[in-house]
Parts: sequence; C-alpha cells; structure tokens
Amino acid sequence: MIPKLVRLSRSAPKDRHAAWDRYWAGITATGRGGEVLWDSGSNHEFQGYQDSLLRYLDPALPVVDTGCGHGSFTRALAGIFPRAIGVDVSPHAVARARAESAGTGNTAFAARDMTAEGAAGELAESFQLDPDGANVFIRGVLHVLDPAHQTAMVENLRILVGRRGTVFMAETNFQGNPVEYVTHLGATTRSIPAPLELAIRGLPMPGHFGPEERERAFPASAWELLEDGHVAIETNPVTGVPGQDRVPGYYAVVRPRR
Repeated sequence: MIPKLVRLSRSAPKDRHAAWDRYWAGITATGRGGEVLWDSGSNHEFQGYQDSLLRYLDPALPVVDTGCGHGSFTRALAGIFPRAIGVDVSPHAVARARAESAGTGNTAFAARDMTAEGAAGELAESFQLDPDGANVFIRGVLHVLDPAHQTAMVENLRILVGRRGTVFMAETNFQGNPVEYVTHLGATTRSIPAPLELAIRGLPMPGHFGPEERERAFPASAWELLEDGHVAIETNPVTGVPGQDRVPGYYAVVRPRR
C-alpha cells in the first residue's frame, strides 16, 4: 500500500492554495455519498458540539466559520447565531458554499487565507464586524497546517474575537502513521475508496491536532482554556464498515486572556 500512497500523493500541488482550490474545483457532489471525504452528510457531529457552543459562545455575536468548505457547518451555525460568515482559502469552495446556502438569509461567505497577515482586519472591515468581535468556529483546519501557519492563523483569530468572542475548535487527532490512518478510513491493499483517493491525490498530507498542539498554538499565557475533550470527527461513510466513518478527534473552547 505504501508505494501506491506515495505515488498518489506526489500528484498533489505543493502550493496549498492551489491544492485546495483545485480540489474544490473538481467536486461535483457533496453530502452523504458525495466526493468530500470529511462530509458525513449528517448534522449528528454538529449536534454534539451544540451544548459547548451555547455554554461558552456569546449568542448575540456573529460567528466566523474558518475553513468553511462548502458551508455545511456554516449553515448549521446560522441556526444558533444571528449571522454566520464562512471563510475559506479556496474561491471554488466559497462559490459552492454560496450556491448550497441559497435561501439561508443569515449566512455570508468570503475567500480569505486566514493565515495571511492582516486577514482578520480585512474580514472585519468587509463584514462590518462590531468592535466587540465575533465568535470563531474551526473544524478540521488546524491539523492540516504546519506550526508556523497555525501560529499565524491564531493571531488573526485573536483579533477577530475582540473583547467578547470565543473560539471553538474540533480537529482530527488520529495518532497512527499515514498507512494506519488511510486503513482506518477504508483503504485496503486492493482498493481505496474514491473520496479518500481524491484527497490523497490532491491535498497536503494531514497531521493531527490534540492537547499538545493546542497548548503550543494557543499558549496559556495568552489564551484561557474553558473546556476540552475527546470527540469523534465524522467522515463520509464510504465503506459501510462500522467505525470507519469516525476518526478520533479533539475539541477545545478558548478565549483570549483580557
């Protein structure tokens, strides 16, 4: 299996902006049975986050869904917060999110690299965010960034949340090697499920993000940890094998020390 994984991963663009935009440009179907590996087509995972969101995030503030993809979590967040703004580095992802969110009046989307210097200020100005700030929701973004880009994103998030906002994150935290990871997701020596192969072929190799990574990216000297724990990240149920559509994950709720 290793030679095949190496061969497939070689075709992924080295530039992460290009990789993500090319990936989303080629997606023709989302939801259950679609082509997006991390899209279960269900709101079950989000329902597991709702208690924490309602307990810690100010319901009067808007929420920024960072790394929104096609906007499924943005639309779910719009049911809780007065405005949900989805942001993604891929313009093609944002275009799909807008199309799939047509008729949802309190959603908006923008193509932004939230690791870029000044991105938070540009976003706040574009959407006229209040000086009190906004809440931030991140699902499955930090584990695909290297530490330097994680740090850059966190600095933008600190600016976005302002005086009253809070950050909720949920990330893949699978501790095995790449072969064990793809095997968990349904790959065998004979075949690789199509959504998984599409991700391997087109996207940067993911890492994992757990308590240690959170402590580094959100240091205790600058961020207050309100809650954290284990969570299951739900993926596209492409194999029909029980358990293969749930990846070990980690969630945390943090806010800047003020």
